[in-house]
Amino acid sequence: MRLLTKFYVATIATLLLVSCATTKNTTAPATSTTVEVKDTAPIVATSINKQTLVAKKGDMTEAEIQAWPHKDIYTDSIPGLSLTKAYEFVKNKKGNIVVVGVIDSGIDVEHEDLKNVTWVNQDEIAGNGVDDDKNGYVDDIHGWNFLGGEKGQKNPEQLELTRIVKKWTPRFKGKSAEEIAPADKKDFELYTELKALIDKKNESAAKQVEKMAAQVIQYELIKEMMIDANDTIRKVLGDKEMNVGNVSNIILANQKLMNGKLIIMRVLDAGATVESSFDELDAIIANNKEVRDHYSNQLNAQYKIDFNGRLTGDDPYDISDTNYGNNYVIGSKDDEIHGTHVSGIIAAERNNGKGMNGVAHNVKIMALRAVPDGDEYDKDIALAIRYAVDNGAKVINMSFGKSYSPNAEWVYDAIAYAAKKDVVLVHAAGNDASDIDTAENFPNDSKDKLVEFADNVITVGAMTRFYDDQLVASFSNYGKKNVDVFAPGLEIYSTFPKDSYESIQGTSMAAPEVAGVAALIRSYYPKLNASQVKQVIMDSGIEFNNEVIKPGDETEMIKFSDLSVSGKIVNAYNALKMAEKMSK
Repeated sequence: MRLLTKFYVATIATLLLVSCATTKNTTAPATSTTVEVKDTAPIVATSINKQTLVAKKGDMTEAEIQAWPHKDIYTDSIPGLSLTKAYEFVKNKKGNIVVVGVIDSGIDVEHEDLKNVTWVNQDEIAGNGVDDDKNGYVDDIHGWNFLGGEKGQKNPEQLELTRIVKKWTPRFKGKSAEEIAPADKKDFELYTELKALIDKKNESAAKQVEKMAAQVIQYELIKEMMIDANDTIRKVLGDKEMNVGNVSNIILANQKLMNGKLIIMRVLDAGATVESSFDELDAIIANNKEVRDHYSNQLNAQYKIDFNGRLTGDDPYDISDTNYGNNYVIGSKDDEIHGTHVSGIIAAERNNGKGMNGVAHNVKIMALRAVPDGDEYDKDIALAIRYAVDNGAKVINMSFGKSYSPNAEWVYDAIAYAAKKDVVLVHAAGNDASDIDTAENFPNDSKDKLVEFADNVITVGAMTRFYDDQLVASFSNYGKKNVDVFAPGLEIYSTFPKDSYESIQGTSMAAPEVAGVAALIRSYYPKLNASQVKQVIMDSGIEFNNEVIKPGDETEMIKFSDLSVSGKIVNAYNALKMAEKMSK
C-alpha cells in the first residue's frame, strides 16, 4: 500500500468533517525515517559491529528503496545482498541454467519480465492433450496447477484450523467435556479452542467488512464533491490561477459544492494540486476495497466451516489420488499476485530495461500453483515438491506456511525425497512475529524442533533496509534453532500480474532472495551438493553483533545473533567466494 503524502495527512480531518455527519475517524499510516550507514571498506570479513559504521542523514529516494535488496552495506550503505560485487566476481565464468521451482499461487508466465525466464518442458507438446513425456501430467508446459479450476479462476480456501473444526464437528458438536471419552479429550480440547477462535475471527471480520465498506462510500463521496466543485471553480476562474486566494472568493450554489470547495482549499494550502489529491483518493479507495475483500474472504471462505473450495474433484486426504489439476499455472491475474511477485524476486529478466532485476540469471522458473487464498493442502505441497524434483528443479522456493498440518508426514517424505535427489528447498519463516522454536510452523525440516531429518532446507526470516536496531522486520518469525538466516523482506519491489510492478513485504519476499542466491551458487558451482549450498549461504552471511528490536515488541531488545541459527544476513558476494573455495 502506498503511504499517504503529507498534504493528504493534513487534509484528512477536513475531508471527514465536511463529507457527512456520520463519518467515523480514521488514522493515516505513519511515514518512516530512513537511516543509512556509510563505510568505504571492502568486504574482507563477515562480522560487522554497528559502532564502526557512521550513519548518514537523509531519506532514500524511491529508486534506491526499489533497488535496496541488491545493494551493498559498504559501498551503498544499505544492507542488501551485494549483488553488483557478486556478478563482478563471476563475470568471467560460465554458468549453467538452473531450474527453480516456485510453489505458490498463480504465476503470470506471460509477464514481460518473466516470459523469457519461464521453464518450458521440452519433452511435452503443447495443447495436444497427451502426456508426451509420460510424467503423469498432460500438457504441463510450464509446470502444474494443483488447485485446478478453469483458466483465470481464483481459488479461495479454508484455513487448516477451520478444516479441523469441520472434520470434528460430527464428533463433538453440542457435547460437554463430561460426555467425552478419555481417548478423545485432547481432540475435544483442540476442537473447542479452534471453534472459539473461529467465532471470534468471524465477528471481527464482519465488523471490518462493514467498516471498510463505509469508508469506501465515504471517500468516493469526497472525491465526487471535489470533482463537482473543481469543475465549477475552474469555469468561474477562467484563466486565473487556481490558488487559495482566488478560490476563497468564489460563492457556490449549494452546500455540497461549498464542502468540495473547502476540501480543495485545504489541498491547495498544503501545497498540493487537486489532481494529485484525486490520485491519493483513488489509492485510499483501492486499498480500502482490498482490505474489505480480504475480510470478506475470511467470512466467506477461510473461517466458514461449511465452505468447500476444492475445485479438482480429488480426495485431498488421499495421497494416492494424483490424477487431478491442470496446466493453467497463471491462476487469476486479477486476484493472485503472490507467486508472480516471488518469481520476479528470484529471476525477473536482468538488464532488459524493464521493471526490475531478479537476483539470479541463468534461471528458469517452474510454476507450481498449489497455494490458494487460504491454507494449502499438505497433499498438494507434497506432490508439488515431487513434481519439481522429478522434472529437473535444483532449487525450490516455498513462500507459504501454516500452524496446523494434519498430513505433515506426506510433506516430510517429499522433503526427504528432495534431499535424496540433491535439491535445495527455501522456506519462508512466517509473518506472526513468533519464535518458531516453540510455535508451530509448517512445513519444516524437524519433527521435534531440535533435530533436522534433512539438510537441504533453508528457513528464512525477513529484515529491513535499516542497519540499526530496526534491522529485523517487526512481523518476522524467528528462532535460534529453526530459522537459518535473514534476508531482505521489507519494501520489496517486484513483478505483479499484467506487466506491472509493486512493493510488498513479508518473509515470503525474503525466501526468494535466498532462493536466487542458491540458484547463483548452483549455476556457477554445480559440484556443490544441496547440503553444501545451505552451508555456504549460512556461513558466508554478514553478522550484526548488536541488539535489535524483538519482532512483535516495540521496546524489548534482543541480540540479532539469537534470532537464527547462523545469526547472519545473506550475502551473495560472500557466498560465491566461499562456494568457489569449497568447490576447489
